[in-house]
Amino acid sequence: MNGRTLLILTLVLFLLLHCLCAGAEAVSDTLYVKKVENLPEDFIFGMDISSVLAEEASGVKYYDYEGKETDLFRLLADNGINYIRVRVWNDPWDAEGRGFGGGNCDIRNAVEIGRRATACGMKLLVDFHYSDFWADPGKQMVPRAWKGLDIDEKEIKLYEYTLDCMKQLKDAGVDVGMVQLGNETNGALCGEKIWRDIAHLMDAGSRAVREIYPDALIALHFANPENPDSYRTYASKMAYYEQYGLIQYDVFATSYYPYWHGTLDNLSAILTEIAETYNKKVMVMETSYAFTAEDTDFSANTIGDTGGIVKDYPFSVQGQANCIRNITDTIVNRTPAGIGVCYWEGAWITVGTSSWEENHALWEKYGSGWASSYAAVYDPKDAGKYYGGSAVDNHAFFDAAGHALESLKVFRLMRTGNEITPVPDALEEPSVLCDLNMPLSLPETVNAVMTDDSRQAVPVTWNLSEEEDRKMHEGGPAQYVVTGDAGGMEAKCFVSMIEYNYLEDYSFEDGGDAWIVTDLKSASELYVEDKKTDSLTGSKHLHFWSAAQDSVEFTAEQTVSDLPEGRFKFSISVMGGDCGATDIYAYVKVDGTEVARSEQIPITGWNSWNTGTVPAFDHPAGSEVTVGIYVRCQGTGNGAWGKIDDAMLNSLQ
Repeated sequence: MNGRTLLILTLVLFLLLHCLCAGAEAVSDTLYVKKVENLPEDFIFGMDISSVLAEEASGVKYYDYEGKETDLFRLLADNGINYIRVRVWNDPWDAEGRGFGGGNCDIRNAVEIGRRATACGMKLLVDFHYSDFWADPGKQMVPRAWKGLDIDEKEIKLYEYTLDCMKQLKDAGVDVGMVQLGNETNGALCGEKIWRDIAHLMDAGSRAVREIYPDALIALHFANPENPDSYRTYASKMAYYEQYGLIQYDVFATSYYPYWHGTLDNLSAILTEIAETYNKKVMVMETSYAFTAEDTDFSANTIGDTGGIVKDYPFSVQGQANCIRNITDTIVNRTPAGIGVCYWEGAWITVGTSSWEENHALWEKYGSGWASSYAAVYDPKDAGKYYGGSAVDNHAFFDAAGHALESLKVFRLMRTGNEITPVPDALEEPSVLCDLNMPLSLPETVNAVMTDDSRQAVPVTWNLSEEEDRKMHEGGPAQYVVTGDAGGMEAKCFVSMIEYNYLEDYSFEDGGDAWIVTDLKSASELYVEDKKTDSLTGSKHLHFWSAAQDSVEFTAEQTVSDLPEGRFKFSISVMGGDCGATDIYAYVKVDGTEVARSEQIPITGWNSWNTGTVPAFDHPAGSEVTVGIYVRCQGTGNGAWGKIDDAMLNSLQ
């Protein structure tokens, strides 16, 4: 045997052992994973770890399943991740060189992350925000150095900046597989809000990328797929400018966070429609799911164990894995042009578990929190006020000490399946509405969520005494949590004690047929929307939005013909934003004549509900009562929008 043959055999043995080790890492005795059929070998399993360098500088270490300290990039590659995503901000530093936080993600950060990803055989996905700090649907701020430029000057600067960034990545030997031009660009980019100008900026970025990385995919990234009409608008606008030679792109990408962004059926439907209509590839560019409701870094998380969100899976390691598996299956098997799924910040864990003070010092020094106080020079209204740590430490694939969770194995196990015997993972948490004048009836069983995502009913014993029940009935309208025992697991039931409501479909859960909605100025959108995160009760509400100034004016009312004689009150709740000057009030009519109205109901922001109340009115025998809300909004910014919910008509007797 000559030396050449021996060398080849040695290399083959090394690769075989490496593959066997990698396969061993993907085995799990506790994580149930159903195989995703038809999963392509080149399917993109991405992981955004933009904050990793700041995390490591703050002392964070990562460990494999055996508790051995390891390189994060190698661990991700061994577990099936083939793309690393990194955001890029133009200049996330103040005049003294202090970072804005969120990983201080300038191009130098991206080059180092790209170099380490390439060394582990993964491609880089570059996420240009074209901003000095966070860009998202509600905030697309122009970089400070480009402030005051007209669109032609800004287009040149953006081209030059993108070209320089791509050259730096190329010079470092980074394998760039995809570049996205803007982050969640729902009708705005780099301070611009006119589609023509947005298209010119995207085209400038695209041309720069193609010069240096001609084979890299170009992606456009949007958010809120639960509003499919908006996605149709974005895609059609891009197609319009594409026919004139602008912004030739490859991938229409979306964020998809299950708490807010609708069903997988809707996700598949709208992405398939866009792919087939415009001949584009599609993918989920951002997603994540919590493995626990607990916070570990003394800085509040985006998602916790509270209401107001869609919780399709338990907050558990298994729930996290099932969520990612089902999203992947949707993109692979129900979305013909789907090419990938990218998880957002799967390693952004706490920098310490001792105190907020110790963590805050690290966040400020190294930029390992979502924002530092130094960001106030650029974003004083948000980051400058609410700076702090990681808001997604409970969404990572690592615990607070940096040890890998079993759920990280899901990316490899989806290819082979790991269908072990299902066992209970968590309990569903039912919600009950109870009239203050009626007995409280709690469910006799609750569903156990099994590790294979199936449900099994389990008898439950509730911990509710007669005295506690009496206090709930005498305490007026309020919400309570009743605990119990179901098969040795703690059960929870959320109980809302309410007054008798004489209105039908008071929270629009039945689709709003009991209501007459009269559009007085042709709003862009005015309909009953199914979106739990934007609802006060249940999952539906009356939604309105319009981009044009002074185009929102409407009434929504319901007539009650069998109301008993007496004294009543009426109330209805509203939240929204970008409304500018408003005229919003609740009103009551008796036999067609207005007899009372509430004070003005303000619009103060998302999830900030304000209630308008007509405190008292008399209803004579034989008369007909109509209650309603009048809404007029001048509009500002991205267009007036709002949600209306929980109309209440209660007796005062």
